[in-house]
Amino acid sequence: MKLAILSRAPRAYSTQRLRTAALDRGHQVRVLNTLRFAIDLSGPEPDLQFRGRPLSDYDAILPRIGSSITYFGTAVVRQFEQMDVYTPNTANGIANARDKLRAAQILSRHQIGMPATTFVRNRADVMPAIERVGGAPVVIKLLEGTQGIGVILAPDIKIAEAIIETLHSTKQNVLIQSFVTESRGRDIRALVVGDRVVAAMRRRASGDEFRSNVHRGGTVEPVELTPEYEQAAVRSAQIMGLRVAGVDMLEGNDGPLVMEVNSSPGLEGIETATELDVAGAIIDHIAGQVAFPEIDVRQRLTVSTGYGVAELVVHAGADIIGKTIGDSGLEERDLQVLTLHRGASVIPNPRRRVVLEAEDRLLCFGRLEEMRSMIPERRRRRAKVRKLPSDPIHTVA
Repeated sequence: MKLAILSRAPRAYSTQRLRTAALDRGHQVRVLNTLRFAIDLSGPEPDLQFRGRPLSDYDAILPRIGSSITYFGTAVVRQFEQMDVYTPNTANGIANARDKLRAAQILSRHQIGMPATTFVRNRADVMPAIERVGGAPVVIKLLEGTQGIGVILAPDIKIAEAIIETLHSTKQNVLIQSFVTESRGRDIRALVVGDRVVAAMRRRASGDEFRSNVHRGGTVEPVELTPEYEQAAVRSAQIMGLRVAGVDMLEGNDGPLVMEVNSSPGLEGIETATELDVAGAIIDHIAGQVAFPEIDVRQRLTVSTGYGVAELVVHAGADIIGKTIGDSGLEERDLQVLTLHRGASVIPNPRRRVVLEAEDRLLCFGRLEEMRSMIPERRRRRAKVRKLPSDPIHTVA
C-alpha cells in the first residue's frame, strides 16, 4: 500500500508513530504538508498537485487536519475522495466533527446521549437557555476550541451571562452545556478504529481544574469499557462519518454522555496509558479497506435524471405497516431500501422478509416522483381571496 499522511507536523508523536507503523508493515508512506497541495480542476478529471508538480498515485491517505486549516484541509481531502483514493475520515466527517454545534445537532438526531446543550445569539435568550440546561453551574464552549481551550465553567448565572455577553461582543459563537456534577474532572477517551474501540483511557483533571485534557496537566489510566460505552463511542464516530476518531465521554449517572468526537486524535497519551499499538491498528484498518474507497452515495446515485436518494418515514396509519419489504410494493414502484432505521437500531441492506413498523425510517434509492407520492400531504386551510382594497397602494409621505 502507498499511503500519504496529511500533516503539517511531521515531527509530532502521532505523525511519527503512524509513519513508523506503516513502514514496519512494509508499506510505502510519505508525510505531506497539507498546505503544499494545489487543487487542479483544469483537466478532464479532478487532480492534485504537490509542491507545484503533479501528485503521484496513492492508494490511501490519512488526514491529520488541524483546526486552523479546516477549510483548505477538507477541500484537499474532498479532492482525494473525488479521485477515488481511500480515506478513513471523509471531508464531511472532519468538517462535522470540527464544529461542535454541527456535531451536537447530528448526534442528537440519532439518540446519542449528550449533556443538555443550547445555542443562542440574542442577549435576551441567554438566561432562558441557561435555565433549559438545568441552571448554574454551566459549561460554556467555543464552537471550534481544541485541547480544552475555549471551555469555561461558570459557577453562577450572573457570571455565565457576563462571559457569554463578552464572547458574543468579540464575534465568538458559544455553546451552553449542563455541568455533569458526577463526572467532575474526569472523562473517558475511546479510540475508535473501524467498527470497534481499540483502546480507551480515563483522564483525570489535576487539582481544581475541571478540564481533564492531558495538555492541561491531566493524568491518564487505561480502562476497560462496558458494551454500553463502547457502542456509544463506535456509533458516534460512524454517525459523524469517521472511521478513525477519538470519542470523549462523561460518565453520567444514566450512562455515557458524548462530549466530542475528534477527527485527528492524539496518540501519545492513549498509547502511553494503555501500552497498545494504536497507530498499528489504524494502519491495519486502512490496509484492509484500501480497495473500498468510501464514496458520496447521494452524489453517485443522483446523476440519473429522475432518480435520487431520500428518507421515507413510515407514518402511523400507512398501509405498508405490518407488511414485509417484499410485500410492501416498494420494489414495484422502482424503490430499493438501502437502510432501515428503527429507533436507535440500524439495519443495513434489509432483507425482503423484514416486517415494517410504524415510525421506521427507510433510506431509499429510486424514482423521486414515486417517493414524493408516498409522503402524506399536510392539510392546509385554503385562504379566502379577499377583495382588492379601495386604497391598494399607500402614498409615501
